[in-house]
Amino acid sequence: MTILSHIQAKPLLAARARGETAVSTSLDLGIKTAVLSLTPSHILLPDGRQLAWAQVEEIAASENSCFLVEDGDIHKVQFFSEAFNRAYSLYPTHSAPTMLVAGFPMHRIKDTDPWRDTQAKIQAVQPMGSVLDCNMGLGYTAIQAAERADHVTTIELDPTVLEVCRCNPWSQPLFDNPKITRLLGDTFDVVETMADGRFSCIIHDPPTFSLAGHLYSADFYRELWRLLKPKGRVFHYIGDPDSRSGRTVTRGVVRRLQEVGFRQVKPALRAFGVVAYK
Repeated sequence: MTILSHIQAKPLLAARARGETAVSTSLDLGIKTAVLSLTPSHILLPDGRQLAWAQVEEIAASENSCFLVEDGDIHKVQFFSEAFNRAYSLYPTHSAPTMLVAGFPMHRIKDTDPWRDTQAKIQAVQPMGSVLDCNMGLGYTAIQAAERADHVTTIELDPTVLEVCRCNPWSQPLFDNPKITRLLGDTFDVVETMADGRFSCIIHDPPTFSLAGHLYSADFYRELWRLLKPKGRVFHYIGDPDSRSGRTVTRGVVRRLQEVGFRQVKPALRAFGVVAYK
């Protein structure tokens, strides 16, 4: 898989302007680097494929997109879900990309990046044993949790999101790591089918309250409590605790978690959420 964004394309154009004939860059959005040969008409990729300078210029001009290089052509990584009437696209950063959902980034990218954003959540909950990731997205939570835990089960609502993941080099462990199991469906419905006390840790990073209010309900939290082993814990992402909406949602989340039986709910400020203990 070769995938590029403006972050790689602009330095390539600058190297051409300086008259360089070879340059090191990443062909997988920053995971590894490769040396490319530069000619007056095109870039020569390590596998012998060519990328015309006009294509590099097109990539450089699109700061909100990532492009797959396939069969001599370039394609934006973007998909539309007929089932949910939503557009998805891969948005580049200087680290792992995020996904735009109807134009909104699904990770924090101000003063952080998607990978570090996920690391903060993992650090807050310290996953081990059997872990449930309620909201897969690009899979960064499941991937990082699997580095510590014995097994991770991750749930995704929209099959179209899997298509985005298959185009994202950072998401490939979702498909390659035997410690990760992917499930499709509405998390609210899927968890009802799971056995009591199955998980040591649950990571819940839902869409906003306005998009998925049922995933903030006492009925759903009661299911999370049921799924946890004794002394298990839940990390619940909420959002900026200093914003008016964040404060309001946090108060409701904490109250409902306590109502369904969680004995302690602690703020996880760096991760923009709370940790609840059974």
